[in-house]
Amino acid sequence: MVFQRGGCVYIMTNKLHTVLYVGVTSDIISRTWEHKNNVNPGSFTVRYKCNKLVYYFSYTHIEAAIAAEKLIKANSREYKKQLVHSMNPEWRDLYDELIKE
Repeated sequence: MVFQRGGCVYIMTNKLHTVLYVGVTSDIISRTWEHKNNVNPGSFTVRYKCNKLVYYFSYTHIEAAIAAEKLIKANSREYKKQLVHSMNPEWRDLYDELIKE
């Protein structure tokens, strides 16, 4: 039996929303916690203070999440902003809501 693992594509930003980071993970809560707590010193998100989760979308298969991440990264900043706005028009930090689910 093959176990299928799901995944999430997500977008983190900084306080002023000037930097957008697109990532993929199989555990959105743990990965966001890592960004918020600067677990990987020297990483892009630590360097640019991207610790605010503003967008995420879950997929049944991690491969689909990886494909979506590549598509989002290949698109313009405006496209990314529209994605965030479609789910989160106020650009609030979604992490607290996520851990309550």
